[in-house]
Amino acid sequence: MSKRIDVGDLNIYYGDFLAVEGVSMEIEARSVTAFIGPSGCGKSTFLRALNRMHEVIPGARVQGKVMLDGEDLYAYGVDPVNVRRQIGMVFQRPNPFPTMSVRDNVLAGLKLNSKRMSRSEADEVAERSLRGANLWNEVKDRLDKPGAGLSGGQQQRLCIARAIAVQPEVLLMDEPCSALDPISTLAIEDLIGELKQNYTIVIVTHNMQQAARVSDRTAFFNIAGTGKPGKLIEMDDTTKIFTKPGVKATEDYVSGRFG
Repeated sequence: MSKRIDVGDLNIYYGDFLAVEGVSMEIEARSVTAFIGPSGCGKSTFLRALNRMHEVIPGARVQGKVMLDGEDLYAYGVDPVNVRRQIGMVFQRPNPFPTMSVRDNVLAGLKLNSKRMSRSEADEVAERSLRGANLWNEVKDRLDKPGAGLSGGQQQRLCIARAIAVQPEVLLMDEPCSALDPISTLAIEDLIGELKQNYTIVIVTHNMQQAARVSDRTAFFNIAGTGKPGKLIEMDDTTKIFTKPGVKATEDYVSGRFG
């Protein structure tokens, strides 16, 4: 079931450019960890390094350790595809496959992993995943209609259903609500609260209130200036970060006296 992540002294590069420097942190299992900080401070880059999405960009690489329950994800011979199966990702803009039906969207990840399933198995997985994403009741009568026909908030929950269909241990979410209206945002936040019973969740958000509402722990990233690497400034229980942070820069950021 859900697993913890330990990061040790991680440096993340794009070619020769050091984008994120020296980050160490523990991400607890079955909890929600939020990454906050100004634009360009490396939050999303660091998030993508956790499931080896970062290295999809030519010239991108990391130094340091990312351990999933003690297993080094960057060790020699580790298959990045397998890493991404264990650590799923939900992006900023909902990205269902437009030509695929709702049902096929949910099953897309399993098919990419060439998992053969009978029709009844596939139906079970689709229903379980859509229920898990709190979407089943809204789409059960239109499973064969295109996923692109859903509203933005429904599309984002469809992408979450697609991510959990492969039964990962960790879910990474890169600003999952930034393209959504307040009501859809609330639905996703409620869903995050339910999903953490089974998954380890890491979310990047620019919305302070959202971080305060959904996360158990919060990590504040900052950058000394353009061209400088992003760094982890402080990480603690969310209530502490928002009420009594230990570092002045964190306090300035969460109270809005910043940037």
